[in-house]
Amino acid sequence: MTIAPAGNPGKGPLVGLTVVEMAGLGPVPLAGLMLAEMGARVVRIERPSNDRVFMRVSPQYDLDRHGREILTIDLKRPEGAELVLRLLDRADVLIEGFRPGVMERLGLGPDVACSGNPALIYGRLTGYGQTGPLAERAGHDLTYLAYTGALNAIGHKGDRPVPPLNLVADYGGGTMMLMTGLLAALFERSRSGKGQVIDASMVEGASMLAAPYFSFLADGTWNEQRGDNLLDSGTPFYDTYETADGRYIVVACLEPRFFAELARLLPLDARFAAAQYDRSTWDDMRAAIAERVRQKSRDEWTALFEGTEACVAPVLSFSEAAAHPHNRERQSHVNAGGFTRPRPAPRFSRTESALVGVPSAVACDPASILARFGFSEAEAEALAKDGIVGR
Repeated sequence: MTIAPAGNPGKGPLVGLTVVEMAGLGPVPLAGLMLAEMGARVVRIERPSNDRVFMRVSPQYDLDRHGREILTIDLKRPEGAELVLRLLDRADVLIEGFRPGVMERLGLGPDVACSGNPALIYGRLTGYGQTGPLAERAGHDLTYLAYTGALNAIGHKGDRPVPPLNLVADYGGGTMMLMTGLLAALFERSRSGKGQVIDASMVEGASMLAAPYFSFLADGTWNEQRGDNLLDSGTPFYDTYETADGRYIVVACLEPRFFAELARLLPLDARFAAAQYDRSTWDDMRAAIAERVRQKSRDEWTALFEGTEACVAPVLSFSEAAAHPHNRERQSHVNAGGFTRPRPAPRFSRTESALVGVPSAVACDPASILARFGFSEAEAEALAKDGIVGR
């Protein structure tokens, strides 16, 4: 895939959409990246000082900034807020991930921003939501996930809960729910002509991801003891197993016909093959599977189960996933800018998304950015001279 220039990708389903992104960490920047790769013009507002002291990434690999126009604005000064409001007058979408009240204290809250542009879609993403007893409390993905019930359900029986990276609350409950809200609001605006405020909470978003489990719990087909259920490693036929070389495979053969294939190829003793859902056999079945799996390497098992329906797969690292033949065939990962990363997703049949890269000099030039929002050259020069905008 070719790398599209920031601000003018020329392709994708969101070409013509203008988004202002208030710089932050994690889920909001991922939303900004996705919007940019779908064709939106995304202008990222950064503050003059960067107090980020962890997870520093060099510009070449910093996907939090790729594909954006970068505008540095001193938001501590009233003129800075006034400048952002002028940008929002011509924007379609704002996304921000500050704690409740921060944008209001900056003079950029939705009441002010939307009064100047009633069609503005104002996307707000926080851990706990805009209201409630925890709304202003600090936290990160794991903190938010702890309040959903999902973290308690992840891990092996008798062991502690396992942090699932920051995929569930930050990116699943956060980024993806924010994106869902934005796109739904854009559709509604196409009929009403009006924007609205989206209150996306990572606690609520991650809870929504877990909605089916609440139904299982109500039905009595799930219990709240970790590692004791169908999909949480409670069964021996839905778990990970260590191989002879210290790596792992997954066994995920829930249906009897898939389990029968596993039992035939592994092989398993006939008494297990005929008693998949007999819980009284599960401890012995798990031990038998584990003993067999330890007799071959991960890649030997992968070769043995290749082309079968036993639902056995190797546990791959990120690097191995990018090199896997299936992912290579579909070009699911791309190498651009000197590193490999996932291809923009999802795919579109007509309006293909574009890969985006490091912002160019033009994409970081305040005068060029402001000109596209209707600022004159003299206005841009004055803002730079007064220190309202910088590079």
